[in-house]
Amino acid sequence: MAALLPFRDINVHASASHYAFTSPSAPLAPTLVVSRPAGDLRLNDGSLLGAKRVSSIAGILGMIKLRLDKYLIVITKAQPVGRLKGHMIYRVVATELLPLRERPLHDPDEDVYLGLLKDLLKTGPMHFSYTFDLTNAFQRQAQTDVRVPLWRRADDRFFWNRFVQTDLIDFRTGGGDGAALRPDGGQQPGVDPYILPIVFGMLRIVPTSIKGTSLTFILISRRSRFRAGTRYFSRGIDEKGHVSNFNETEQTVILHDAPGGQEGFAGGAGVAGGQVGGRIGAETQVLSYVQTRGSVPAYWAEVSNLHYTPKLQIRGVETALGAARDHFAEQIRIYGDNLLVNLVNQQGREAQVKQAYEQIVRSLVADPVEHRQGDQTSPESVHSIASRRGGTGVDRLRYVYFDFHNETKGLQWHRAQRLLDQLHESLLRQQYFRGVDMPGDASGQLEVRNEQTGVVRTNCMDCLDRTNLVQSMLARWTLDRMLRDVGLLAPQSAVSDDAAFEKLFRNVWADNADVVSKSYSGTGALKTDFTRTGERTRRGMVQDAQNSLTRYVRNNFADGPRQDGFDLFLGAYLPATSNIGGTRLFVDRRPLLVQSIPYLLAASVFMVLVALLTPRLPDGAVLPLRLFVLVWMAVGGWSLHFIYGHGMLYVNWPKLNTPPWALEGYNEAMNKVRQDKVVGPLVVGRHERGASNVRLSHLEEGKKRIE
Repeated sequence: MAALLPFRDINVHASASHYAFTSPSAPLAPTLVVSRPAGDLRLNDGSLLGAKRVSSIAGILGMIKLRLDKYLIVITKAQPVGRLKGHMIYRVVATELLPLRERPLHDPDEDVYLGLLKDLLKTGPMHFSYTFDLTNAFQRQAQTDVRVPLWRRADDRFFWNRFVQTDLIDFRTGGGDGAALRPDGGQQPGVDPYILPIVFGMLRIVPTSIKGTSLTFILISRRSRFRAGTRYFSRGIDEKGHVSNFNETEQTVILHDAPGGQEGFAGGAGVAGGQVGGRIGAETQVLSYVQTRGSVPAYWAEVSNLHYTPKLQIRGVETALGAARDHFAEQIRIYGDNLLVNLVNQQGREAQVKQAYEQIVRSLVADPVEHRQGDQTSPESVHSIASRRGGTGVDRLRYVYFDFHNETKGLQWHRAQRLLDQLHESLLRQQYFRGVDMPGDASGQLEVRNEQTGVVRTNCMDCLDRTNLVQSMLARWTLDRMLRDVGLLAPQSAVSDDAAFEKLFRNVWADNADVVSKSYSGTGALKTDFTRTGERTRRGMVQDAQNSLTRYVRNNFADGPRQDGFDLFLGAYLPATSNIGGTRLFVDRRPLLVQSIPYLLAASVFMVLVALLTPRLPDGAVLPLRLFVLVWMAVGGWSLHFIYGHGMLYVNWPKLNTPPWALEGYNEAMNKVRQDKVVGPLVVGRHERGASNVRLSHLEEGKKRIE
């Protein structure tokens, strides 16, 4: 029996007592009813009377409880982006939050919560399909039971809206309140079509051709919902083994892809040929290759303090061994052998991160063996660590350090080929996934002909710019190998020989770099001019300088609210429902004088500009004007010096889950202010009500959700 797929058309009906959701294409399906204002769920056989149809929606993203009310998050507009094996894929374009209270209560914190959610939903690249599991790579899909509902098949790491779907899933599985009172042990299979999994990240589907053979080129980057966040507020690993900025990137080529119908099934379209190295024939074949990226699995952080280069903090490596072991155990269970490619600099501040990573690997693998290589550019251009035994558990890790900075210095990007030479044997062993449509199977299941048995996990400091370049290089090498194996390319040919496809390949991978970077750092990736054109350009260098400046501004002054939005939507923070109308969470409680200094700086700049740009009378005195300008320049210089010297006080920190090191740094900066001869006496006493940590008092208010 086929599983019920999510409804592709849902009507919303509203009344004072409930919201009702029905599907016009399934008139016999039960109606999902959400009571107002409590938010209790039930299924009703048939339509409800007294409810007015509000609108049609593309799906239910979920339900979230804030400080005063619960809200239904619905997808009001979705845009098709292409077909994947005949299944239509959509991008979320617009969403709406439906309050359960008919007359909303107003609360300043509630308004901020809503703003955070709306900003995240508006800017986040989210995709979904009614008939295809986007959360799983093709190889994992081939191992799943298609009779299981789509949301049950989803990979929990990439089920982006899993937290806000908790109420629906609990109601479906009997995990919510009142389950014991429902028949069938509380199971409600009628809810399955209302649960729609969403993925967050990059997705491009491009019909194209190589050497006259039609194919579909797909690139998907799935961002993990665990430890998601922004560049400087989410680094390293947590106690559960989740690392920051973890993305799984799958590059797929589908040969002879059938267009399929609107229902999205194209299984069994082809039946012949397809042997490796033989004639391709008309058989639909899926060739996919998976890579991952993620932050260095240690307890480390970069503390924003308005300096261009933040302060680096690394806790003892021994404390992170348990979390790192859990992380790699999961990676090995899912992907097989793990080839860990580390691209951080071996000199300067990044050297500490490199040393911590290597110490962790040495401690995890049994009987480690190390090899180092140097050349004229670097005394340690390559450094590898692996277990002498190998084969089982964490001994399936192999660490490879590549001194990317020194090797490619002076725009010598071709020297990155040295890394590929080091990885060559491991890449051959890892293989790639290859599957073909099974004849007569209407479910679209693939017959597995080859499996990928390992993965390359790449990182730099941010897992962005250097990582993007290396991942695209590995993807190109594997794509050449795939197409040679199926006979589409001659043994000595490469996809770069086809100029049109080469341009497409470069642009898709550059787009991937930009999407992943914007989600984490707030700007597009650096060095994408090289990814797009194969060479560094002046325009690209100017764009990189602009992106670097924008990153500095956003990371210090705008990423706090973005981090709060991630924490709120993903359930890392649960708003308190007590003390309504009491202490406001988002009020700035720094001493008034500390708050006013940026305004003083702005006023001084304004006054200087006015004095310099205002026309002077011919007989006007010059000395008073010069004194006026000098005084305001002195005020501005002092203000700028104070702000830069006490940068921790002016960073826009996350308010919901403020990092502990931020609280420590904030208190240190306030102690420094108290000792200032000019400002210190003015911030003591009534101006310091609640002490310096009041601004961050919400640290204890939030509660971590344990799933």
